[in-house]
Amino acid sequence: MLGSKRRGAMVAGGTTLVSRETTINGDLHFSGNLEIEGVVKGSVIADAGKEAMVRVVAAGCVEGEIRAPIVMINGTVEGCVHASRHLELAPCARVSGDVHYSIVEMAAGAEINGRMLHSSESELTAPGQAAEPQLRVASVLRSAGGAIPTEALSAKAPPAKAPPAKVD
Repeated sequence: MLGSKRRGAMVAGGTTLVSRETTINGDLHFSGNLEIEGVVKGSVIADAGKEAMVRVVAAGCVEGEIRAPIVMINGTVEGCVHASRHLELAPCARVSGDVHYSIVEMAAGAEINGRMLHSSESELTAPGQAAEPQLRVASVLRSAGGAIPTEALSAKAPPAKAPPAKVD
């Protein structure tokens, strides 16, 4: 998590800093490392096919969506987050929007006001194509009669149904 052994984690390429006293109005396209300590009012989008990591620190705020392979949040995001490889939500993370992830780490105290949707890396990197939601269980569940077969733990989500009408 942010503040742990991975604090110095970076990807190849340069580093762009949006400092505390800075506000950017409009979309931000980048590659390499992006550190947001200020405010971005627009989408934050990593260049396709390039290594990229975005980190929103405790005082940072993004008012728009984030699309990047690696996303680390310890600040505020008001929009959807699409992390095609790895998503980390630190204790002060506040996300108001859907979170699309391949792998997620979430610390106690982090908040998500939206849906958490697991997708494979290829589904997250193909814009414009909606991935069918999948139900996945990371740990082995045990019932009174023994272990549940792992084939039963990974299945397509059932279609949404309206509750039956109440007849008096």
